[in-house]
Amino acid sequence: MTTYKVLFLPDGKEAEVEPGCTLMEAAEKAEVYINSLCGGKGACGKCKVQVKSDGIRADKHSISYLTKEEIQKGFVLACQTKVEEDMEVLVPPESRLEEEQIMMDESVVDYSQPEKVLVPKVTADPMTLFDPIVQKIYLELKIPTLEDNIADIDRITRELRRRTEHQYFDVSLFCLQGLAAKLRDNDWKVTVTISKHANICRILQIEPGDTTENHFGVAVDVGTTTVVAQLVNLKTGAVMGVAGSHNLQAHYGEDVISRIIYACGREKGLNPLHEAVIKNINNLIKTLVEENGIEERDVTAVVAAGNTTMSHLLLALTPCSIRLDPYVPTAKNFPQVWAREVGININRNGVLETVPGVASYVGGDIVAGVLSCGIADRSEMRALIDVGTNGEIAIGNNEWLVCCSASAGPAFEGGGIRCGMRATRGAIEKISIENNEVKYKTIGKAKPRGICGSGLIDCIYELARNRIIDGDGKFNLETGQERFVEYEGEPGYIVAFSKETETGEDLIICESDISNLIRSKGAVFAAIKSLVDYVGLGFEDIETFYVAGGFGNYLDIPRAIGIGLLPDIDPDRIKFVGNSSLMGARMALLSGHALEKTTHIANGMTNIELSTYQPFMDEYVAAMFLPHTDRRLFPSVDY
Repeated sequence: MTTYKVLFLPDGKEAEVEPGCTLMEAAEKAEVYINSLCGGKGACGKCKVQVKSDGIRADKHSISYLTKEEIQKGFVLACQTKVEEDMEVLVPPESRLEEEQIMMDESVVDYSQPEKVLVPKVTADPMTLFDPIVQKIYLELKIPTLEDNIADIDRITRELRRRTEHQYFDVSLFCLQGLAAKLRDNDWKVTVTISKHANICRILQIEPGDTTENHFGVAVDVGTTTVVAQLVNLKTGAVMGVAGSHNLQAHYGEDVISRIIYACGREKGLNPLHEAVIKNINNLIKTLVEENGIEERDVTAVVAAGNTTMSHLLLALTPCSIRLDPYVPTAKNFPQVWAREVGININRNGVLETVPGVASYVGGDIVAGVLSCGIADRSEMRALIDVGTNGEIAIGNNEWLVCCSASAGPAFEGGGIRCGMRATRGAIEKISIENNEVKYKTIGKAKPRGICGSGLIDCIYELARNRIIDGDGKFNLETGQERFVEYEGEPGYIVAFSKETETGEDLIICESDISNLIRSKGAVFAAIKSLVDYVGLGFEDIETFYVAGGFGNYLDIPRAIGIGLLPDIDPDRIKFVGNSSLMGARMALLSGHALEKTTHIANGMTNIELSTYQPFMDEYVAAMFLPHTDRRLFPSVDY
């Protein structure tokens, strides 16, 4: 069969593909990662690449995303251009999918040390008991006699009953095979690895001698944008290392909806998405074990937390019904499975636990966040806000919990904004404007390539504070700003001039971009206020607002309040909690009680479907203004 070679520059990586393969597919094969918000539908224009070969031109579906100059220079959309000859392709900076600023962790809870293992469980504190979900127990068994001649496996389970609270043990055929010789060749000294799920206790493996020092687990946050993993010593509770990477599923769509469409819109569409996140996890585990000088077989447990769609794709469950009325997932509570069943490379008898979810758009990441923040363990009223493409909010205490999700869209993550980009190298993350002089800070101190979420919030706030835009987001052209331009038929504002940027072109924010950001912030604030109103509370009744996620960590609170994204309350009551999903996964890994608590939280949380809740639409319309149509809600904002 004829094949063609595609060389990707500036990486110098090459792929050999069959005719008809798209450049996006060829890039994936070459492990060159290109931006794509739409999952290869040709609907976002983010995958622009320059073909060096003569005669290759953009098709009719792509030209609307390209300028005349770009077409003349050989630019095409990677997802729409098929390989019909050997090609050289340049991936420009703005189309590269580079590593982001990934929020690894930020502790907001204290962990009990192993010496507290004998402290009884307390309902109000899931971490009073250090009780890993997988344990290694070293046994020195009594040698059989005529008076005590029970079976080898019964001798082991008898001792386990003495050493643990468990009475019944599930034993696999693998554990029985070779057991007789293993016991007799090692003077009846073995290490037994056990796991518990619900009321079932499994014997995972039986090893000769004392291997209790080699006992590790991995906590994973399976985010839509990033995947982060922590290696944990299950004997001591210590975190050995943390690693993160961009979610490789981004090749098939930037948000959960586009990924669901990809998975359900073609034959075997689920497989690539499942394999992509498994590849992420395996790469992270490999990095962590190599850094710590241990073997993958020493890892016996993985606990993963993600939103409902991510959990489905992790377990290779069909996600199609999640986005269809009445929005029903395949499952909310997930079984303990052998990690090898889904392709995770740890001990062949290691297990995977997936934190349960609540509804189609409130998943295990929020449940893990509620766990890690202790919201369900205290009488004080607290809230957790995860600001992202799908804004999720949970409010409550140890008596009740309510939650909701609001589709904020990808604006805060750079989607739908001409100058928007992820929080990668060259992204403007901080902006201030004084006397029409724009000062900014970029990630990596590189030349500007675009503006990421925190920078976009700063930008909108500064434009409003300086009266460059009005409350409706329209430019006040009468101010005669020298940075005002007309770009593609609409007013725009130059944030960085061409001589300053990496692309050599002006970095411009337009009125339509500002409108998209106002819609996104309006959706988040409206969801928060709707949920607070639904339970009959006011903002003053919430003791603490926890803001989770990598994006939240880089927010400037007064400016987030200033544009009407967060409630106008004492900033001291708003606390960043970093990657609360990862923290919750680690808690569940280190405590069987905490893992059980996630099921209690998920099953006890009431989800409010905002799409059918009329007050939300009223609040959303009211929030489509800077900071809000009702200025009484934002008394501290003075622009």
